[in-house]
Parts: sequence; C-alpha cells; structure tokens
Amino acid sequence: MKTSKIIAAATLSLLAAVGAQAETYDGVLTTQGTLSRAEVSMQAVAAARAGDLYAEGVNAGVQPVLSASTDRARVQAEAVAAAHAPNQNLDRKAFVNSTVLPAYTNGTLKIRNTRQAAL
Repeated sequence: MKTSKIIAAATLSLLAAVGAQAETYDGVLTTQGTLSRAEVSMQAVAAARAGDLYAEGVNAGVQPVLSASTDRARVQAEAVAAAHAPNQNLDRKAFVNSTVLPAYTNGTLKIRNTRQAAL
C-alpha cells in the first residue's frame, strides 16, 4: 500500500513537471520600423522642442507678474525680528511636563494664568 502511494505521487509529479514546460520561448520579438534613423531623429528633435504637452499650464500663455503688498526689505526685517525674539516657540503646549521660565515670557504667562483662574 505504501509503495503504490509513492508510485502515484511520483507519477503525478512527473505529469506536473511535463505540463509546466509546455510553453516554448521564441526569444525577443523584433519589429521592423517603417521610418529611417534620420526621420526618427527629426521627429525626436521636434518633440523635444514642442515641450511637455501634458503639463498643467502648457496652453495658459504668459502668466501675469504677482505684486506684493509690502516690500521685500520690510518682510525680511519682520522675519529677522521674529527669529531673534527671545520668546519664540515657548508655548507650554509644545513641551510636555515642562515649564517656561518667566524671563522669557515678558509677563504674558502671568496675565494668561490670572485670566484662566478668573474664569
């Protein structure tokens, strides 16, 4: 009984192996183009000069120049002042279980705490 099961399993495995090799490989297919190399090269140059036809603003034309409400020097001065402020990014919610030193709050935390206590 054991020998018949082994023979049956071997037969099934041989059939599966033969069935798996049924497809033949013919290699990479070669195609014959109708254009010469020079014609393909000219088409490639024309396509490169045409730009990206799938871009979002390809048919939008020239975009108008944006005008700012304030001048560049004023914006830069405000950014530098904000970056050098001693109490920048000192919020109790930003740091868990930490305290902000009173020297860095300019008294604003005391005012905030008294307002919250009054509510």
